[in-house]
Parts: sequence; structure tokens; C-alpha cells
Amino acid sequence: MQIINNPNRDSWSEILKRPTQTVNDIESTVNEIFKEVSVDKEIAIKKYTLKFDGVSLDSNVVSSEEIQEAIALVPEKLQKAIKLAKSNIERFHAAQKTSRIDVETTNGVSCWQEKRPIQKVGLYIPGGTAPLFSTVLMLAVPAQIAGCKEIVLCSPPNKEGKLAPEILFAAQLCGVTKIIKVGGIQAIAGMTFGTESIPQVYKIFGPGNQFVTVAKQLATKFGVAIDMPAGPSELLVVADDSANASYIASDLLSQAEHGPDSQVILVSTSRAIIEEVSKEVESQIAVLPRKAIAEKSIANSKLIYIENDDLGLELIDEYGPEHFIICSKNEDLYINGISNAGSVFIGDYTPESAGDYASGTNHTLPTNGFSKAYSGVNLDSFMKSMTFQKISKEGILNIGETIELMAEAEGLHAHKNAVSIRLKDLK
Repeated sequence: MQIINNPNRDSWSEILKRPTQTVNDIESTVNEIFKEVSVDKEIAIKKYTLKFDGVSLDSNVVSSEEIQEAIALVPEKLQKAIKLAKSNIERFHAAQKTSRIDVETTNGVSCWQEKRPIQKVGLYIPGGTAPLFSTVLMLAVPAQIAGCKEIVLCSPPNKEGKLAPEILFAAQLCGVTKIIKVGGIQAIAGMTFGTESIPQVYKIFGPGNQFVTVAKQLATKFGVAIDMPAGPSELLVVADDSANASYIASDLLSQAEHGPDSQVILVSTSRAIIEEVSKEVESQIAVLPRKAIAEKSIANSKLIYIENDDLGLELIDEYGPEHFIICSKNEDLYINGISNAGSVFIGDYTPESAGDYASGTNHTLPTNGFSKAYSGVNLDSFMKSMTFQKISKEGILNIGETIELMAEAEGLHAHKNAVSIRLKDLK
């Protein structure tokens, strides 16, 4: 990991760059696949599943028999662990429900707001070297609580044309209505346009690589909403002399093993901690099964010495990390001061892994600095706020002239007349 000492503020933007390709590098590939799927539908899906996943499928829809076979393959202990995690995620997201807001803004003018579920949602679950069955819980649980009618799950098949048993177990546990064995750009395109096997949805959720992220952004051009731009995973830890170097190293590596384009950063007011963490990373990475992946990620990562906490907080807010761990005596400064972070983890005994799996918060979070404007997935992500109003005779008499004056000032005379015609009848 590169050690950077007290960087000048002018160099922050360069130091904090993510190791990702620009959209231009991959947009042409995404556009080409979207175009093919929009025209050729299932033929294009099969073509790209063979090209990218190396498998040709007779049917890419998971059958009930496949689900039952998969359940039998998941060890009982793991099933219990998944159920416990689901329970905690359920509890946290159910608590986010809000009741109807009802206000009489003027005598005779009643306005209220209610939330309604998005009817059709698509969940993208990455496969590859680490099938993320935990993401099924993070997306399907709030979708089910919200009351979404169609919950479609897409995930790339392995070389045998199957999905990980744990993904299928979690999907049936959480009420997913249809499971499709398709991944990558073609999955996002399929949920955008709809094909013979993939239902068209109104909103797409889930993390993925840079190609999936760009595909989701392109989907918005065709009237499909997305949760957020969620690309390669990232973690920033802030620490001082009170921190435990081995804990910090383990947290950094927990995100580094996600993929070669992941990024982890330590910001510290202690040069000693930086040296200790650097040594711990070298020691711990040596025994990781995913060492080769973690090493590539660590090469993109940084250890930054900063002279005081106030400056550290400014730098962290500029970066806007997906995950932010605070291991500092001055934790209140960071808790109260942070504005840009997807999810915050506080203290020596709050590893980021807890949020990834079982504490209850959602792990589908904005990356690449998008935490400056986006929230992580939550119950409201699966719902729409709708407003209602009912105006009585008294109400239209109370606000009618206001509407007439404003409509006339804007030159919208039909707007004015819609009120005037009613006022004339009442007067």
C-alpha cells in the first residue's frame, strides 16, 4: 500500500481517485448489448450468456425443482445463520415504515401523503468468484416488507448452468417471485426491455462490476429507475494511536478481497499506526485464499497520514466512502461531522463485515463518491410517496383567488378558468 504523508489540499482529488475505468471505456460495449437485447430479446440473452459465462442454457428460468435441490445442499448451520441475518435485516427495515401524513393546510383544504410499493422490481445479484447470497437478503427483504408484487432476481450462472445453492435458498426464503440465470450487462438490459423469460421491471437494484454499473445508468434512459450507481466496493478507515492495527488490517483486507478494482484507504493522525497496519496487511494477506485478488486491490490502496482530526474529516468527506470505519478517541467529531458516507461503523468491535451480513443495516451502498448525493438501499427505495388532496366548497373559496392571481401572472389562463368557473357557481 502506498504511504502518503500529510498531502497538500491541492493534491487531494488526485490522491483520492478511484481505480476505475471511465464510462467512455465501457459505454460502447454496454450500448451494443442493450441494442441487441432490445431487438433480439432472448436470442441476444443466450448469445451473451454463452460469451461471458461460457454456458448455453435450454432455459434460464430457475425451476421449483432446482430450488428444492439447492435447499438440500445448504448445510443446516448455514441455513440458521442466513435466517438469523434475515431476521435482523427484517427488524431494521420494518422499523423504517412511516404512517400517512395528513394536514389541513387551510380550512377546507386537506392534503395527505401515503407510500405505495413499486409494483415490479429487479434484483441483480453478482456471481463470479464470490456469489453474494447476502445481497439477496439485503434487497429481497425490504422489497417484501414494502409489498412489491413482482420481485425478479437475475444472477449469472456458473459453467454448469447453475446458481449457488445459497442464492436460491435465500431467494425462496425472502419471497422472490422469479429467478433468472443471467448476469452482467445482458441481465440489466433484459430487465429494462423485457424478454420471453425476463419480465420488464420498473426499478433495478443491486451492486455489480463497472459494466453492470454503466448498464444500470443506461437503463434510466429507457424509463427504468435504479437504486444508485453501485460499483466496485470501497472502505475508508480513520484511526489514531488508540486503534488496534490488526483489526484495521483485517477490515481493509475484508474489502480488498472483493475484487481487483476495489479500493481501501487508511487515514490516520498516527504515523506509528500506519507502519503497524502496513506490516499487518502484509502478514494477513499472505494466508488469504483470495490473496491474488486482494493483492491487486491493495496495490490501488493508500495509507494517508494527516496532521489532525479536523483535516482528516475534511479529506474523508471529500472522498465520500461507501463504508467508513471510525477507530479514534475523537469518534464524536467524526460521527457528528461526517456528511458523505454510505454506512458508518464505530469502534474496535464493529467490523464492516457485520454490516455486510447480519447486523441489520443494508450493504447495498453508493460507491465512487456517490454517497455525496445518494443514500444506501432502504425501505423507501422500494416505495413511492404519493400525495392526495381534497378541497371542499369552503376550501376552494379560501384559496381560489390565490390560484387565479398566480395563474394569471404566469399567463396560464385555462388554469385560472378551472378555478374561476367553480367560484362563479359558488358565489
